[in-house]
Amino acid sequence: MASATPTTTPSSNKKEIVTEVPPYIRVLSDGTVERLIQIPFVPPLLDDPKTGISSKDIIISHSPPISARIYLPKLTNEKEKLPILVYFHGGSFFLGSPFSQWFHDYINSYLAPQGKFIVVSVEYRLAPENPLPACYHDSWDALKWVASHSDNKTTVNTEPWLIENGDFDKVFIGGDSAGANIAHNIAMQAGAEALPGNVRVLGALLCHPFFYGSENVLDPEVDSSILAWKFVYPSAPGGIDNPMINPMSAGAPSLASLGCSKMIVCVAGKDQFKLRDRGVWYYEAVKNSGWHGKIELFQEAEEDHCYHVLHPETENALKLNKLLASFLQE
Repeated sequence: MASATPTTTPSSNKKEIVTEVPPYIRVLSDGTVERLIQIPFVPPLLDDPKTGISSKDIIISHSPPISARIYLPKLTNEKEKLPILVYFHGGSFFLGSPFSQWFHDYINSYLAPQGKFIVVSVEYRLAPENPLPACYHDSWDALKWVASHSDNKTTVNTEPWLIENGDFDKVFIGGDSAGANIAHNIAMQAGAEALPGNVRVLGALLCHPFFYGSENVLDPEVDSSILAWKFVYPSAPGGIDNPMINPMSAGAPSLASLGCSKMIVCVAGKDQFKLRDRGVWYYEAVKNSGWHGKIELFQEAEEDHCYHVLHPETENALKLNKLLASFLQE
């Protein structure tokens, strides 16, 4: 997350930069969106010889366009039932994809091999082409699609791995950074709206969640998190205190209505986007809300934002990923 200050160029013959979040993304005067950080896409792989994980790409919906990459571990038997994690990637709501090398390598090589569970990594629509709340709608639709496999009565584009091997008593949601923000908002929606087949979300894992608010902000004109939020959701009611980004704001619904039974919140002590304190406040707010679930806080004091995704081979990243896998299989 960085500056989203509007910039202009004096030449009438050149495309002008209308708004930007340097060094990540900018929008030009002709409407072109330029993503300045390019992360290569990589293909899925059946029966990866290094990990034993199989992956493939699936279509959830054509309108709106929602897809995913699904991961299945090597099975003990063909009818083995496994927990399901519906995963939402990070990237400030304007970058990232399940098909990118970052997130594929993270899940395929570091998270999924830590245990036995299915992962559905969701490709939601990105801002600014699709401003928020589009990503929340897509993510809820993806979770409903997964849940619909529990009785397979209304499923469109059915997925055999879910039908044959999914344990719908053990459905989890989770993500990192913006994806963790999405997971929170989906948990809130799951507390207010029933899923197909009466499936319930068992747990949520929130790693370095992108929460923010106007409290203690010295200069909102240069605060990168505020400017990034304005970039992805310019019409947000309440601005940076909209409940979707500030679940502790005065107008936010009670956290007691979270629609899951357990949760783990992970923070990094040296988070460059200063999200550590917000994550801790969120943990305390949930714990004191009257919510009847079980919540856990995990902090790695000497690490930066999303270290477990960006540097998954490190000792601390391996420790966190083992913890997350354990959470999914308790």
